[in-house]
Amino acid sequence: MSERAMYGRQVIYSDEDEITADNVLKVLERAMAVHANNRADIQYLYDYYKGKQPILNRTKEYRPEICNRIVENRANEIVSFKVGYLMGEPVQYVSRGNGDDSISDAINALNEFVFAEDKASKDKELADWFTICGTAYRMILPDKTGEEDEAPFEIYTLDPRNAFMVYHSGLGNKPLMGVKYVTREDGGVVYSIYTANRYFEVVQSGTLNNDGVYSPRAITKNEGLVLGGIPIIEYPANSARLGAFEIVLPLLDAINNVSSNRMDGVEQFIQSLLILKGVDIDSEEYKALRENGGLKVPADGDASYLTQELNQTQTQTLVDYMYQTVLTICGMPNRNGGSSTSDTGSAVIMRDGWSAAEARAKDTELMFKMSEKKFLRLAIQIANTLRNMELKLSSIEIRFTRRNYENIQEKAQVLTTMLANDKIHPRLAFEHCGMFVDPELAYTVSKEYAEERKAEAQKELEAFAQAETAKAKADAEESKDDSKEEIAEGA
Repeated sequence: MSERAMYGRQVIYSDEDEITADNVLKVLERAMAVHANNRADIQYLYDYYKGKQPILNRTKEYRPEICNRIVENRANEIVSFKVGYLMGEPVQYVSRGNGDDSISDAINALNEFVFAEDKASKDKELADWFTICGTAYRMILPDKTGEEDEAPFEIYTLDPRNAFMVYHSGLGNKPLMGVKYVTREDGGVVYSIYTANRYFEVVQSGTLNNDGVYSPRAITKNEGLVLGGIPIIEYPANSARLGAFEIVLPLLDAINNVSSNRMDGVEQFIQSLLILKGVDIDSEEYKALRENGGLKVPADGDASYLTQELNQTQTQTLVDYMYQTVLTICGMPNRNGGSSTSDTGSAVIMRDGWSAAEARAKDTELMFKMSEKKFLRLAIQIANTLRNMELKLSSIEIRFTRRNYENIQEKAQVLTTMLANDKIHPRLAFEHCGMFVDPELAYTVSKEYAEERKAEAQKELEAFAQAETAKAKADAEESKDDSKEEIAEGA
């Protein structure tokens, strides 16, 4: 059984309408009480992901010398698959299809900014955290004055063990403040608190006072903040903030327990106890028995090993059942490996659980996009201010490029069929065929290419027509000259 009962991370709320210097310490103190529980859960899940699991603390009452502790780290397998499937390709920003070239250029510039900040790898870090522990945090700040960089902002992935958000308890649950903190070498803690318009730095000393307790927290900085929002954004995996393997912890522990017991069974079978019936030997004789490998017993005596081998077939059936249950609950493809000569790509996807994996990934996408819009709002605000861009959040579509080239032949056929129908606008054909990551860009480039080809064909046609006209004119002149020569000869 798991050492902890895990039910997702608790959201931190406050009744305060606004965070000010007068109430920030009170709100921080109450928030830390909730965050401490969340932090303990996050640490447990992170250790579990790394392989520090309850089976390592296993003990046995009987024959304690044979006590295997086998960790089948299925939690790591679940996280690796989920993150790789969701973030295998970088998240891209594309135009929402208004056809404005200036907006497309601005979005391309934004993509260059996030590429310069290596956002794809930081998205992967985010996905690691919210897949493991149910939530993750990102921070965005403008570049420091005088710093030369391709991007006007800096992106950071925060450790959720040392960061949290506080939300208003009223309608809409708007974020009130984002907090990150570090522990100094002397044991003191520095809290960086960001609101929509203020920055507070709160310090708690690491030394004990005369009463044997730490000094109370005190505000050491209170500065204005002009970013248009809180620069710390939470990326929850789901509304309950549950990690990907958190809901199957009892099954994962049971798999570890069965694997350890199976190994114990093998060792105990090999090291079976010797039963001596009607035979009495001392320790020296027993040592001689082990060295010689044989024993002489009287006629009325008997010696045999006490053996009871574990039924491996039934045990494997139990392990397979638990593993398949884990895969089903977590929405992962199974490892059945079944095949059929009539299998199509879609049939394999449906049969082997890939459709469930895709459904779970789309569910995570929706949560990710909700937080990503908050990040984009700040990134656009910084870029518009520092790089004189005129970009709006409503012009951007967040696009996951996962599985973009599956069934490419079918998508190409759909595109061809729709383009051949004069009642369907070509832009709709590019958008709905599912063949392109950025259908707007693909349509624009294809349109320009088609116009260039059309212009080249027109030039070739005009050149051919001119050549034919010149040839006809030359033939007419030659025919006219021949006629004059014939008339002259007749005269």
